[in-house]
Amino acid sequence: MKRLSIVVPCYNEEEAIPLFYAACSAEVAKLPVETEWWFVDDGSRDGTLAVLKALRGQDDRAHYISFSRNFGKESGMFAGLEAATGDYIAVMDVDLQDPPALLGAMLAGIQAEGFDCVATRRVTRAGEPKLRSFFARSFYRVINRISKTEVVDGARDFRLMTRQMVDAILSLKEVSRFSKGIFSWVGFTTKWLEYENVQRVAGETKWSFWKLLLYSLDGIIGFSTAPLALASVMGMVFCVLAFVLILYFFIKTLLWGDPVAGFPAMICIILLLGGIQLFCIGILGQYLSKTYLESKRRPLYIAREKE
Repeated sequence: MKRLSIVVPCYNEEEAIPLFYAACSAEVAKLPVETEWWFVDDGSRDGTLAVLKALRGQDDRAHYISFSRNFGKESGMFAGLEAATGDYIAVMDVDLQDPPALLGAMLAGIQAEGFDCVATRRVTRAGEPKLRSFFARSFYRVINRISKTEVVDGARDFRLMTRQMVDAILSLKEVSRFSKGIFSWVGFTTKWLEYENVQRVAGETKWSFWKLLLYSLDGIIGFSTAPLALASVMGMVFCVLAFVLILYFFIKTLLWGDPVAGFPAMICIILLLGGIQLFCIGILGQYLSKTYLESKRRPLYIAREKE
């Protein structure tokens, strides 16, 4: 019988874990596969690890990895995928925003229809702040315009993949990870399942607006060089504009004897050009910082306990 591995990153989720395990166990019991769980404790500060140890004592199919500190969800997913031994591997959030009831259809998509991956996407953002929804949709529009790697609007990390696809993902050891882009970049055939937004079953979201903004920047920098081109284009445009203005004022002074005046205008121009320069340097700095981090070749995570 084939084996299904379920990877579940956890950070301060002691309340949600028992609810998730109960709901997920009821669904996987209906599937014609053996099952194992890999819970990844991402340096939680609450009783998450204690709950996972208790769960391990109740069910020897439930394994856990505990990080030495908080390394982030991307590292948690990578660690779980690395530890999973199944023929099929699913990634799920522990807050039950990823409905376990979809696992049957996802498995059928791979076994019966021949897909390498069955992924999910939200078609609504009910319950989410409107400003956050606006920026999320804007991000997907921007990244799909400037990147050759398509990132589906509303895509979730909740997906079921074959061993071959997971091995391809694990071969990418980059430190600055944007999994939605990586899942797409490695290729393979993917079927999409749509569902409406589901609220958390317990606890609070760990993703603030600022964290999501930084994560989106990682995605743009990791899968597009368009910002570098933008900096170059802006530099050329302002050089041409400056040359035209110099020529205009020179001719104006020669023909009409009208000296160029206006201290406030000069200050505004200096501030504008200075701001553009800092903006372009900032773009270069972001790419340089990513290169610097990758060159260190530090591990994606450090495990303190594993069972």
